[in-house]
Amino acid sequence: MQPEEMQKKARELFLQRMHCSQAVLVVGLEKLGIDDPGAIKALGAFGGGIGGCGRTCGVLIGAAATIGALYSRSSLDEKENPRMWAATKKVVQLFEELCSPYDGLNCNQIAQVDWLDRDAVKNFYNNPESRRQHCIRLVGEMSKALGELLEVEKLQE
Repeated sequence: MQPEEMQKKARELFLQRMHCSQAVLVVGLEKLGIDDPGAIKALGAFGGGIGGCGRTCGVLIGAAATIGALYSRSSLDEKENPRMWAATKKVVQLFEELCSPYDGLNCNQIAQVDWLDRDAVKNFYNNPESRRQHCIRLVGEMSKALGELLEVEKLQE
């Protein structure tokens, strides 16, 4: 899957109401050739900035989880690849650049929606002028940037 395809697919998944963290992870895992429905399911709790609390944007969580899937371990019998730290730092830097138009890196700063307010959530999804447009852009752009980063990382293995 090419970075542009990742961008398009992640946006489509998000538009179908998959959480941003999950949409980014889905395309990241697909790029890596990893099938892990449990990881995708687990990232559902990060929607709305960690359980609707407006904290860290799920786009960053999904991208960092993809790097973890590439370089981390699943048991103490395995070793982590030390390249995980540098690649994750790059993900954070890319995310910070993409978020420069906003007042921060948290969901509540980007989406500006109270996920616990039913009317605000309806407006977010149904109003074409809502901040959802920013989230759609961010999901796509981060997925594309992640794809480009993964191509570089795979070359260095």
